[in-house]
Amino acid sequence: MEEKTFYRLIVLSAWMMLSDNITAQTDTITGRVHQIDEVTITETQRRHTLTSTAPLHLLDRRDMLTMGVTDIADALHRMPGITLRDYGGAGGMKTVSVRGFGAKHTGVCYDGVMLSECQSGEIDLSRYSLDNVDRLSLVIGDNDDIFIPARQSSTPAVLNIQTLRLPTDDTKPHVTTQVRFGSFGYVSPFVRYEQNISNRFAFSAVAEYVYADNDYPYELPNGDYTVSDRRTNSRMNSGHGELSFLWNMNSANRLSGKLYYYDNDRQLPGQVHYYTNLSGETLRDRNFFGQLLYQTRWNDQLSLKWHAKFNWFSSSYRNSLYKDGVNDADYWQRETYSSVALLYTPHANWSFDYSVDYAFNNLNGTSKQTIVGRPYRHTVLQSATAKYRMQRLTIVGRLLYSLYLNDTKDGLKSSNMRRLSPSLSISYKMLPEDDLFIRASYKNIFRAPTFNENYYYHYGSIDLKPESTHQFNLGVTYASPSSHNFNVLCSLDGYYNEVSDKIMAIPYNMFVWRCVNVGKVHVWGLDANFRVVQKFTPQHLLSIAGTYSYQSARNKERPGSASYNLQLAYTPYHTVSGSVSYENPWVNLSFHATALSKRWANNEHYEDTDIKGHVDVGFTAWRQFRFGSHQLEGRLDIKNIFSQQYELVRLYPMPRRSYQITINYKF
Repeated sequence: MEEKTFYRLIVLSAWMMLSDNITAQTDTITGRVHQIDEVTITETQRRHTLTSTAPLHLLDRRDMLTMGVTDIADALHRMPGITLRDYGGAGGMKTVSVRGFGAKHTGVCYDGVMLSECQSGEIDLSRYSLDNVDRLSLVIGDNDDIFIPARQSSTPAVLNIQTLRLPTDDTKPHVTTQVRFGSFGYVSPFVRYEQNISNRFAFSAVAEYVYADNDYPYELPNGDYTVSDRRTNSRMNSGHGELSFLWNMNSANRLSGKLYYYDNDRQLPGQVHYYTNLSGETLRDRNFFGQLLYQTRWNDQLSLKWHAKFNWFSSSYRNSLYKDGVNDADYWQRETYSSVALLYTPHANWSFDYSVDYAFNNLNGTSKQTIVGRPYRHTVLQSATAKYRMQRLTIVGRLLYSLYLNDTKDGLKSSNMRRLSPSLSISYKMLPEDDLFIRASYKNIFRAPTFNENYYYHYGSIDLKPESTHQFNLGVTYASPSSHNFNVLCSLDGYYNEVSDKIMAIPYNMFVWRCVNVGKVHVWGLDANFRVVQKFTPQHLLSIAGTYSYQSARNKERPGSASYNLQLAYTPYHTVSGSVSYENPWVNLSFHATALSKRWANNEHYEDTDIKGHVDVGFTAWRQFRFGSHQLEGRLDIKNIFSQQYELVRLYPMPRRSYQITINYKF
């Protein structure tokens, strides 16, 4: 009998997993679920970016199409304040940091539940497919959405990835098939099946495969000569699948869930030096997680959300250049996570949220020369939030209590950590009739050391203190009055960030580095964002979008040291993106560009370690054909039109001119 129950639980879990808003929009104040059409959802989200008490940047599926976005990394280039590290090609690791805080300070949320990486603390965004994404949103600080898990308040910024919504208008099966192929051996088939079993229950299944040789050419200047070569040891071979469901039990109860599996067997290209780019490294990553979300509303004043998740991650590293596998290692990390959020709205102007999260993480590996002690950690997060809203004024205050209990199975453990972190954000409508808002926010938060920083052999230190951060923001947003033909949405934010007890690795001798708390960083910056849409006729539409970011992120530790008052490594002073698209009855067109100023590969700015600025220009053309309920779409993307040689990570050149062709068929 127990075995049957176990299999029933497995089958039930397989249907359980979609985001907060597949087929429905949730009122975050009352918890009510409203069925609304796609246009209304889009306008609601746009309105939220305008009135948010803290910076909120949104790209929906239509934005990504008109801007010529090809993957999640490309989408992030179109958001202000983001610095992306990309090791090149389809298989290159891609991590994101926001406003100089670093990738470990940036949370990533997938369909309402945070992703975790307890070993390195950095989420590799190349693992997530843009073809199954409905929208991306970046929240910096704590905005006015208070009905969220406590973990979503535990980082300075959160990138939210929401997958495609399910159909709601009929019970017919809907299938999306797609194939994308391009330069350097790239090919990627994709299929999605979705269906409403009834007007209350819907599910979807997604499968994707990606293969790429990534053997793109590059050039290196060498005095009066130029060295030409191609990337080697760069093959990528990955696949992922998702199974999701949504069950609206009744008007007050909803259950959703997801099962996710990812497998990537890739080669790791080495650094490019003169006359050699030799590498024998390979890495196989496997990731499985299952997550559930249950939401209920007892009355107009009281609502509850419950999240649960299990995550398993495996990485297997091999290096054929070293004999007897001396550098080979396997790692396994696991997480069990649960969160309960309770929302109370006693009055139309007041709402209160209490959220409590618990997580258990552990890590083990095959080599004692890597992770020491088989560490594990219990994490308890509690947040209490109050929100006051009038017609023109919104105020949100939050207090987050964080408790980290650390231990190991067979070694010394790092210290336990606890902190109380406040935040406050305000939005005010300047004029009664015009959509002109000013906002201000403050947030204090800290980051606990990762397992690598605590326990990695001859690198980690169990004596580390957590990094502490303060962030201040002052901004203004504006939207033109709604009209049939012309719309403008723009924002401007200035900010100041401070990081103390920054964790940095310093050398004790030629062979041993050790993580210590020595860093102090001050960041001053400016983010600007605008979108203009001009509708000439129902079939002719012009869209212009652009972002600009300025970051001065300087090391303020130890005056007189080699790195004092210098710009942090890999942080550009200036980042610009822009796109112009023209939609018409024949072929839709988009021109787009991203540009970064000069950066340095280290904090000391040693000679010949600078990374030159660049401009990457792209072109997209697409056309949709409809045959009743069927839709065929063809798309051509040309990347880096001018074939500029540039790097985002030093000695890892990015591809020069390349193309992708996508054929998508829906029925």
